[in-house]
Amino acid sequence: MKTYVVSGGASGIGAATAALLRTNGDRVIVVDQRDADVVADLSTAAGRAAAVAGVQQLTDVVHGLVPAAGIVGATGIDAAKIVSVNFFGAVALVRGLQPQLVAANGSSVVLLASNSITGMPNWRESVAHHCLTEDEDAARADATDADPLTVYPATKAALAWWARREGVTPEWIGQGIRLNAVAPGSIDSPMTEQLLADPVVGPMVASYPSALGRMGRPDEIASLIGFLLSDASSLLVGSIVYADGGTDAMLHPLAPEPWKL
Repeated sequence: MKTYVVSGGASGIGAATAALLRTNGDRVIVVDQRDADVVADLSTAAGRAAAVAGVQQLTDVVHGLVPAAGIVGATGIDAAKIVSVNFFGAVALVRGLQPQLVAANGSSVVLLASNSITGMPNWRESVAHHCLTEDEDAARADATDADPLTVYPATKAALAWWARREGVTPEWIGQGIRLNAVAPGSIDSPMTEQLLADPVVGPMVASYPSALGRMGRPDEIASLIGFLLSDASSLLVGSIVYADGGTDAMLHPLAPEPWKL
């Protein structure tokens, strides 16, 4: 039996991932603001420290980590909080639990990016830049002046790039820890329901094309995450895997527009 940590495990992709891992007979420690093994608020430094400490009290070894907790970029959402939870909350868990990941003698981290990083134009690249320099104050200040809709993909792009940049370093793969990211499209989840109900954002989300003609299911993303956590994906390091029913391929038949950051 292996031990996994999933943040945002009370609903959506996080809940589906936790359920899949438990079905396989593994132990799952869920971190969330409610209904969790470790209850913590990842939007603050104190909450992140409490989350890490809470997990460390429950286990000395972590075979896999899925920081799935996130906030959607809908109308009226605090854009600065999107930055703090989506990027800094995720990275703090990964860094904080590194000793437990090392102790597994071969472990995997799967970050949650999004196909909005290539599917949505004109998002706030400067927020992603501040995230990648790990300057939370600057990232939050920049996000405060922006539409939450443009901040969400910025945080997800920063996570994807962080996985690529850090994944190949001695600090991570050199310690036997594989960092990768998945980039889901529209998923039938509470987060997407919130977006579809938004009078501004909803029509844009509903217009996203899909080769399958439907939204994805949380369990479909969970299956991909389960693969990336497993030894079967041992050659994947610093990869970003799209799982969006063909949306990105339809929008960019050859290749996405170059990232300018």
